[in-house]
Amino acid sequence: MSAAGDERFYLRSGPHALAEVAAAAGGEAGAGAALMLTGVAPLQTAGPTEVSFLDNRKYLAALDATQAGAVIVHPDHLARVPAGCVPIVTPEPYLGWARVAALFHPVRPVRPGCHPAAVIDPAAQVDPSAEIGPLAVIGARAEVGPHCRIGPGAVIGEGVVIGADCRIGACASVSHAILGERVYIYPGARIGQEGFGFAASPEGFVTVPQLGRVLIEDDVEIGANSTVDRGSAQDTVIGAGTRLDNLVQIGHNVRLGRCCVVVSQAGISGSTSVEDFVQVAGQAGLTGHLHIGRGARIGAQGGVMADVPAGADVVGSPAVPVREFFRQVATLRRLAGPGNRKSRATAQKGGETPAEQKTGTAPADKTMD
Repeated sequence: MSAAGDERFYLRSGPHALAEVAAAAGGEAGAGAALMLTGVAPLQTAGPTEVSFLDNRKYLAALDATQAGAVIVHPDHLARVPAGCVPIVTPEPYLGWARVAALFHPVRPVRPGCHPAAVIDPAAQVDPSAEIGPLAVIGARAEVGPHCRIGPGAVIGEGVVIGADCRIGACASVSHAILGERVYIYPGARIGQEGFGFAASPEGFVTVPQLGRVLIEDDVEIGANSTVDRGSAQDTVIGAGTRLDNLVQIGHNVRLGRCCVVVSQAGISGSTSVEDFVQVAGQAGLTGHLHIGRGARIGAQGGVMADVPAGADVVGSPAVPVREFFRQVATLRRLAGPGNRKSRATAQKGGETPAEQKTGTAPADKTMD
């Protein structure tokens, strides 16, 4: 198995002292002040100069056998850290791991300048500290802020505003949009295209002009090949800190609150309002004009056709509260159980079912024979 952070693709920093790594993890380190760590690795492959982590009890056996020099763990698992491995104790090991991994593998710094093959309209404003990749296109009156990176083949439409420290991935397109700071649009994403709006007439469909924008607040990430439609008359809004996975569809006029999570292949139809901290699992679908309350969670493949209150967990199609869903599943399993299948087969052959034998009743067509 290859080491984490292949140097052909990722920057590497270090080595870093144990105290520096512990500080990045937000934890406290055990004995081993002189330990220098060179990188990060999984429990199963980490060596004596590498740091690993445990966040799931499922991998306690891997912790028992690890050869890592240090491991980030929850206080509950401190006793399982083997001798010779220095514990870095924190109540949030996965968060600590994220910060330590970023310490050893920082994002490649922006290389200011415009590639000769980029096409930049004279009326565009590009900060001198921004990096514009080959074949990128920057439209008239577009604004690209400080320290941005516009990837190869990306298209920034006319009038688009991109705040500081944003990254636009290869072949992504952004139109009719205003981006905050530290926004990351992954490769192939489509932001600001027309929404799905049309009126019916006797002669066919008439496209409704889509006259809104996409407003993306600070620290948002939008995954590869995801699409965010611009609003029809209002704006489509993606709240600060929200994360959209790859292959997500956001319809026109949708409003996502802060720190929402929408997982791959999920879709949210037009004019639905989603409050802060909502989670939408993979392949879930939300119809239009709904209201999803703060902190609600939509299960995988859920079909949401009605408003969801704050803090609710729903699943199924149509989506219902989790407990109700599993009661329905249990009922269906009882009805489809072996005994019931045998009873139905008997009835289909013209015989009495066990229920008929107990009650002395029979179908009406049998009593008329």
